[in-house]
Amino acid sequence: MNATTTTTQDRPELHKAAQDFVDAGFAGVQLRVRDERGAWTGSAGVHELGGSAQPATDGQFWIGSTTKTFVAALVLRLVADGLIDLDAPVAEHLPRFGGLDGRITVRMLLRHTSGVHNCTGELDEKGEFVPGLPSIGKAWVDNRLHDYRPDELVEFALTKPARFEPGADQGYSNTNYTLAVLLVEAVTGHTYAEEMQRRILRPLGLTDTLVPGSLSEIPGPHAHGYYRYQDGEEWKVVDVSRQNLSLLCGSGDMISTTRDLQVFFAALLGGRLLPGELLEQMRTPHGMLGYGLGLFVQELGPDSGDVTIVHHNGGAPGGYGALMIATPDGARVLTAGLTTGDSDQDPAQTFPPALERLIKAVFC
Repeated sequence: MNATTTTTQDRPELHKAAQDFVDAGFAGVQLRVRDERGAWTGSAGVHELGGSAQPATDGQFWIGSTTKTFVAALVLRLVADGLIDLDAPVAEHLPRFGGLDGRITVRMLLRHTSGVHNCTGELDEKGEFVPGLPSIGKAWVDNRLHDYRPDELVEFALTKPARFEPGADQGYSNTNYTLAVLLVEAVTGHTYAEEMQRRILRPLGLTDTLVPGSLSEIPGPHAHGYYRYQDGEEWKVVDVSRQNLSLLCGSGDMISTTRDLQVFFAALLGGRLLPGELLEQMRTPHGMLGYGLGLFVQELGPDSGDVTIVHHNGGAPGGYGALMIATPDGARVLTAGLTTGDSDQDPAQTFPPALERLIKAVFC
């Protein structure tokens, strides 16, 4: 797909990096960078398949697992306010889940060391994906407007064997962050959405970011996202701009914009949301994932100037992706919204090289 890129200033390396995602099979990308050279915004690709308009640079999108950084920051605000301790047992606050291991602490949820089964599916010993609640393929497409209660997600996960003893290993699990928002509700007496508004979104002026609950529509202007899946012997493409992400409550359900993600990440890493000690724990890598408390920490290596970045990218089950990457101090921030289209290119093969080129263009 050929596309042009609109920008607010001439940064040819960023223009090319945005176009790389379109060349890799994405329908569209909106990109925002803030660094020592100032602010840059651009977009490439199309707003909607069959059209010629480019994605707006201020459009909303489902941010997927980038939600986890928002939730981790929210939980750590409660820690800072003395409402909960990072090493407190979670089960004491959520006694209704009789199968929840009493050794699991708040810290274990935030850095994926609880051992709790991932409700949306797991890799088995052979590295093959074993589905959980419908999150891929035709099963997800047919079920994508289903409204889940958070307790359903946890209860489903607790019917499965623990992946490992609490604290003994590390394994990425969406269930950890659903438990985290249920903990927020138990401790505060308010809903996850209310506390996110009160403690994070409103103070930072993030007016285009929301916890949608059972809302299946992106409320503001947005590019269309598509999902390609196999139905029997036939490959199909469907517009999945409408989807109910209660399946990923607390782990991947939020809606935002590149502007709001940039403001949030710069404020978080700049110390405006958390005391220094908690912020340092958040961006201290742990275990094989290099995961702190709601953040990945990555050393880019000598070929990239030994730069360290912190990030939490995300993808909705279908159609949408988000990038949120920065230097540890938040001085340089990259945010992006991606939409998939009808390409038969394998994202697992095409996305990593495009992302690597973008990271080098911004941070190296």
